[in-house]
Amino acid sequence: MDFNINGKNALITGSSKGIGKTIAKSLENEGCKVMLNGRNLNQLNKIKSEFKEPYLAQGDVSKEKDAKDIIKKFISKLGSLDILVCNVGDGKYLPPGKETYEEWQKVMSQNLFSATNIISEALDYLVLTNGVIVCISSICGIETIKGAPITYSAAKAALNAYVRGVSLPFAEKGIRINAIAPGNILFPGSTWDKKIKNSPKEIKDLIKEIVPMQRFGSPEEISNLVCFLASPLSGFMTGTIVQIDGGQLHS
Repeated sequence: MDFNINGKNALITGSSKGIGKTIAKSLENEGCKVMLNGRNLNQLNKIKSEFKEPYLAQGDVSKEKDAKDIIKKFISKLGSLDILVCNVGDGKYLPPGKETYEEWQKVMSQNLFSATNIISEALDYLVLTNGVIVCISSICGIETIKGAPITYSAAKAALNAYVRGVSLPFAEKGIRINAIAPGNILFPGSTWDKKIKNSPKEIKDLIKEIVPMQRFGSPEEISNLVCFLASPLSGFMTGTIVQIDGGQLHS
């Protein structure tokens, strides 16, 4: 399918591996110029050869200064910004009941401020192009998931509320913003990948029990949805949280 985003300039945060890297590849395959972002420059350089003509921006978008520097670098290299994908997030936290003040700060920074920081810095440039923002959230921000970290779930719920809230003033500026809420996504090096290696039968049985489609989702299925939400094909969508979870929340 032609998403009609050929020639667009896209920044994908947290794109040195996993879902973010797959999103960047899909956007490049659709004809976008992409800038990869990550905290580890060595990791960015390691994957550079997997792309046709990538731009690299090291930095931690949970920090306001880094977010500002990344946007400055993006504009200096590509000139304009059409698509912003906020992918930074981490679900590896303390178990329920063990939360601390420091933990709350860390989780909110990684899963909420990592998006709000870069969006705030990018806003003036997105206005110029009637740009599009896609945030990667989680089903944990929509419904209580047994065993999911409370801090992570609260941060993703806050991200979802942010997307819905800013969609109204952003629409007046000609900017669309939506979020994707994935369920259980499997890829090399992911949390689920590690769990499967340790307990293959238990994890297989668990997925069959909690996911009606009885399987994991793939990063490619997330990236396909990002391409759609970033394209004119979804031109009447904004402020929407799109679930992609194999039916888990409706089981």
